[in-house]
Amino acid sequence: MRRRALLGLLAAGPVLGACESEGDEASGTLRIATGSPGAVYYRYGSAIAELARKYLPKVHASVLSTAASQINVDYLLQDTADVAFTQADIAAGNEEAHPRQLAALARLYDDYIHVVVAADGPIASFPDLLGRRVSVGAHGSGTAITADRVLGVNDITVERAQLGLDDSVRALHDGKIDAFFFSGGLPVAAIAELAKQVPIRLLDLAASVPSLRARFGDYYAERVVPASTYTGIKPTVVIGIANYLVVRLSMSEPLAYGVTRLIFEGRDELAKAHQAAARLNVRSAISTPPLPLHPGAMHYYRTQKP
Repeated sequence: MRRRALLGLLAAGPVLGACESEGDEASGTLRIATGSPGAVYYRYGSAIAELARKYLPKVHASVLSTAASQINVDYLLQDTADVAFTQADIAAGNEEAHPRQLAALARLYDDYIHVVVAADGPIASFPDLLGRRVSVGAHGSGTAITADRVLGVNDITVERAQLGLDDSVRALHDGKIDAFFFSGGLPVAAIAELAKQVPIRLLDLAASVPSLRARFGDYYAERVVPASTYTGIKPTVVIGIANYLVVRLSMSEPLAYGVTRLIFEGRDELAKAHQAAARLNVRSAISTPPLPLHPGAMHYYRTQKP
C-alpha cells in the first residue's frame, strides 16, 4: 500500500494487551541485536525484550549486546539475531548488497552523530581533527561507517582508533585520544556521565551534510543537540540519521505483527528505559526507505482506525 493511503489509516492503538495478529499468535525466538550497554539501542532493546516476556507468552526474547548497526544487520543475515536496530544509511547499503532479504517494522527515532572533544583542548572545529588521535567507533558499528564517510567528504586524515563507546569515553577522559565519534539517540548516557566528570565540547557538523547527501543519499539531515542535553555544552548542529527496527523478510507475519504492536502499545513503558522511545510516531514509522515494511508490520498499520 502506498504511503499516502497508509497515512489515512493510522492512529494510536488500544491499551497494551494480548499482542497477536488475528488468528495466529506470535511465537518463536526474538533475539534482539542492540549495541553497547552504555548506549540507546541496548536500553531500548532490553525494554522491548521485557515487554515481550510479559505480553508475548509464546515468544522467547533475549538481548544481544553488539557493536551496533552493521554487525546487527550481519547477525540478521546470518540468522544469529531475529530483530535488529540499525541506521538508515547502513540499512540502505545492505539492501543494495542483499536485496529482498530485510524488511522494517518501524522507523523509531533519529540518531545524532556526536564528535566529542575536551572543552579545554586544542580542537575547536572539525578541521582541527586533522592528524589527531580519534576513535571512529567499534569495528562493525554504524558509527565507524558514518565516521569514515564524514572524514572522507572533508578530506581529513586522522590517527584512527576503533573503540566502542565505553572505551572511547575512558580514552578521552584519560587523554589517550583527542576526540571520538558516536552515533546515538539523545541523550547518550555514557556521554552524559563523561560531561559530569570533565568539560566536553561537541563539534559542529553542519558543513558535512550537503556532501554526505550528494555522495551517499538523503539519509542525513541537520539536527541540533540542545544545550540541556549534556552538562556544559552549547547548542550544536550535528548530523541526524533515522533508526529502523529491522527483521528478515522471512519472519512469520504473526511475530512481526506482534512485535510492531508491542512497541506502539508499550511506548510509555519503553520510554521509561530511554526517552528516545517516546519519539516513536505511527505516522513517521512507515517511512523506512529503501527497506519495505514487513507484511506483519503492514498488517498492524492497516488495522488502525483513521
